[in-house]
Amino acid sequence: MDEYINLEEEKNLIEKEKIKIITFDSKNYPSLLKEISSPPVILYYKGEIPVEKWKNIGIVGTRTPSPYGKLIAEKLSTELSSRGITIVSGMARGIDTHAHKGAIEGGGKTIAVLGSGLLRPYPPENKYLMEKIISHGAVISEYPLHTPPWRFNFPRRNRIISGLSVGVIVVEARRKSGALITASLSLEQGREVFAIPGKINSPLSEGTHYLIHEGGKLIRNWEDVWEEFSHIWGKPHKEEDKSTKENLSQEAGKILKVIKNEPLHIDEISQTVGIPSSKIYIYLMELSLKGRIKELPGKFYVLK
Repeated sequence: MDEYINLEEEKNLIEKEKIKIITFDSKNYPSLLKEISSPPVILYYKGEIPVEKWKNIGIVGTRTPSPYGKLIAEKLSTELSSRGITIVSGMARGIDTHAHKGAIEGGGKTIAVLGSGLLRPYPPENKYLMEKIISHGAVISEYPLHTPPWRFNFPRRNRIISGLSVGVIVVEARRKSGALITASLSLEQGREVFAIPGKINSPLSEGTHYLIHEGGKLIRNWEDVWEEFSHIWGKPHKEEDKSTKENLSQEAGKILKVIKNEPLHIDEISQTVGIPSSKIYIYLMELSLKGRIKELPGKFYVLK
């Protein structure tokens, strides 16, 4: 590993790529991050770091999530983001990616903390997502611009994710994982740790169930998270009730009560609500077009 950095070249790249830097003694250095035991001396970033320090929540998890994990990460992120909460994650594959996407879909802010330099984003397929994040918040790194995504960078980067956040939500994680490292760091920093329960026989639930067993807070939805911080967040912004505004048909309303976070096949939905398969697709299409449900491969449906 070559640690030599050409400072003149680095300075030229910062100017050329319109990268901003912030140092520990800067007035606008994130104050929550200053409180951790080893805060980064310098941060390189693109975009704008949201200033409301008490409204940052980390969402992390496995790089190989189940459909359930993807859905929960995106849904939680969307619902919190749409109510003014900034979502902090690591732009990794899997849960991180869906957390950032959910925040963008919710029209709120999101921060991605990289384990590489800003000019070596990882994974490479998230380059487009990175641009979206920059326009909805910030992408930051403590590493020089061309630093590769070395494996040992990521555990260290996790202290920044938790350090920027008042709490961290772990969606799906194996017993030994980077997400649990982030949770552990969060506890050391005096922040809250939340975990989403999963199937008891799934390896992806081992980490979250361990956290719950050890005192992490079990959460089911965004309201459970909000309740923990209501003393500093106040009352949540009320999202308009979509069902009343959209004037759903009676049949679509019945279907909406049946579809949950777990994928349901069209035949099972049809049988439960008593609408023939030949007709039910019309109402499923109505709900899909209005953004209430999402169609998955194989004619399965989940809440969006």
